[in-house]
Amino acid sequence: MMQQYMKELEQEPFDPEEFVERLAWRIIDSSREEGNSAFDPVLMNDTFLQAIKDLQLLQERQHRKCERLEALVREEEINHWQDISLLQEKNKSAVQMFQELDERINYVATKVIHLGDQLESVNTPRSRAVEAQKLMNHFTEFLSPGPLLDDAFSDKSQIDEAADVIQKLYLISQELPSGKFEEPKKKIAAKYDEIERALIEEFVEAHKLQNVSRMKEIANILSNFKNYSQCVNAFIEESQGAFTGKDVFNEVIPLCEKNFLLIKEVFSSPEPVMEKYVLNMYQLKLQKYIVSQLADKPDTEKYLKNLMDLYTRTVQLSKDLMRFNLGTDESFLSKMTQNIFQKYFDAYISVETKCLREKCSSALQKFYDSKSHQKKIIQTGGFQDLRRDLQAVIGTRANINIAQIEDYGGETFISEEVAITLLQDTKLALNRCLVLSQPSELANNAVLIMEVLQQQLVVEHLDYAIELGLQAVPIPESKAQQPFIYFFDVVRQTNAIVHLIEKLYNDSLLPLVVSTPKHDECLMRKRHLLEQIEINLDTGLDRSINAIVGWVKIFLQAEQKKSDFKPETDMDTLASSACSSVVQYMSSVIKRIRECLDGKNVEFVMMDLGTRFHRVIFDHLQQFQYNSSGAMCVICDVNEYRKCVKELHCPLVNTLFDTLHSLCNLLLVKPENLKQVCNGEQLFGLERSILLNFIQLRSDYKTQKLANTLKGLAA
Repeated sequence: MMQQYMKELEQEPFDPEEFVERLAWRIIDSSREEGNSAFDPVLMNDTFLQAIKDLQLLQERQHRKCERLEALVREEEINHWQDISLLQEKNKSAVQMFQELDERINYVATKVIHLGDQLESVNTPRSRAVEAQKLMNHFTEFLSPGPLLDDAFSDKSQIDEAADVIQKLYLISQELPSGKFEEPKKKIAAKYDEIERALIEEFVEAHKLQNVSRMKEIANILSNFKNYSQCVNAFIEESQGAFTGKDVFNEVIPLCEKNFLLIKEVFSSPEPVMEKYVLNMYQLKLQKYIVSQLADKPDTEKYLKNLMDLYTRTVQLSKDLMRFNLGTDESFLSKMTQNIFQKYFDAYISVETKCLREKCSSALQKFYDSKSHQKKIIQTGGFQDLRRDLQAVIGTRANINIAQIEDYGGETFISEEVAITLLQDTKLALNRCLVLSQPSELANNAVLIMEVLQQQLVVEHLDYAIELGLQAVPIPESKAQQPFIYFFDVVRQTNAIVHLIEKLYNDSLLPLVVSTPKHDECLMRKRHLLEQIEINLDTGLDRSINAIVGWVKIFLQAEQKKSDFKPETDMDTLASSACSSVVQYMSSVIKRIRECLDGKNVEFVMMDLGTRFHRVIFDHLQQFQYNSSGAMCVICDVNEYRKCVKELHCPLVNTLFDTLHSLCNLLLVKPENLKQVCNGEQLFGLERSILLNFIQLRSDYKTQKLANTLKGLAA
């Protein structure tokens, strides 16, 4: 059992409750195997007591075992600390020996340096004396008349030594007085130039042969000569000879990457050489390429596209070249780019506005040509409006049409496609303006571009079309056929274009002028133009509504018969034919307004149309007398009008026609019920005079002596 307990106690994780449960179940299982199915508590108690004794014995054994192990560990710990103590003593000894050795090395090094200084102090004067003697011997050659006989100056294999000598002699000769030394000075200068040229030629040859080590040697020698820059120029000329000139931008970076590594390897100071390399590339290669690409100035659109493309690519090229070490001036490439494009920037905005103006004018002219339309000079103002009103009055009274209204067959002369083209061209111009304008001129240039669009699209196109549309609105109260109002199309197209203009303002113009004095100027200019358009559109809508209700008025006067409302015999109760025609026309007008207008404009126009239409119907119905059959007929007419105006979705107009329907009921009710109806909910708020005027339209007003009946109502 002790082994069994050990296995169970060493399980992970150990659960004491589960241990007790297993012990209890083993006792029960053993009882069942012996044939005793009844629970024996005594056996259970004895078994648990024995298990407790076994566990106590097991605990004592484990405790003794732990004590033995702890003793061993303490003994090992003591031995370990003793080993550490010995190692620390050895480490201290080693550190002390290292310090002594370091002091010894420093002492020896000091002695060596002192000895070297002493040797150098002895050797330097000797070397200088040897060098001076050597130079004096060479100088003697130049003092002697005739050609030089020294092998150092005639043997090409000794050119490096000759270069060193002649460079020093040249510096010495500059200090010699003129006179007797004039001839040797000339000979030294000539030999100096000769050797310098020879070195440059050999440098070029080494470059062709890709002999980098020899190039480096010659560059180091020439760095002490006065025309060292010619060596750099020769390197640049040779290395840039690989340009094809087809597309400089695609060739610059690979060529710079290739030669940058070579420059760092050949020249002792690569930064100024690389700077001059790039400078030469910009001034000779890139500038020449840009000038050739921008030579086609007559084609302004192509010129501007090329200018934008070339400048953008040059700026990107400058950014790409920044990874090469070009010296301390970080703005070097920016200055170079600015110098190349400055003359084009100075004339940019005049070319841009000219191009945009020509493109806009051309697009508009093509549009008018496609419509076979020749633009007219339109007279506007108060006099023209007065003339139109007089023509309308005279024509109505005299029953003649003296006003010639030209509607151009419904053509509005507004093109959304042309407007989109003009807006897109302007957006491209503003994008170019952002890139090609100087920061101080950006806002002003953007405003100049926008002014071109405003003049061409708003003034020359929209304002002109709106004025034509205003003139094409039919004269009100004309006896002609049903007027078809094309001005609604003008409103629809104008609204669509104005939304596009607003979007261009917000997206492309305002970011360029924000936080500048031009910002308020732009907003005021736009507000003025849009307000003028809104005024003209309001005028046109007002004329259109006048034309619609005016035709309804004249049509009802001409087509509505007195017998419709005072038939001599009973007839079917139906809406009159005149009413049906008016309702059909008004429904078509309402549908067309909804197609052409949007937003609050629809609500305002519908309410204005509905109230004017109500006034026409109200005045028209008061021109007749009604018997009982006629009263039924007029109620049918008013019901049709009510159905029609519900399409306006205007509560005020619905209320007006509901009230009119209630007034028409006064024509039908029995005389004794008139007071009750007049005091009803629908008519209670109306003026008594309106009620009396309607009641007087009854054919039985006099026969039934309704005046006496309504005396109290009048009071």
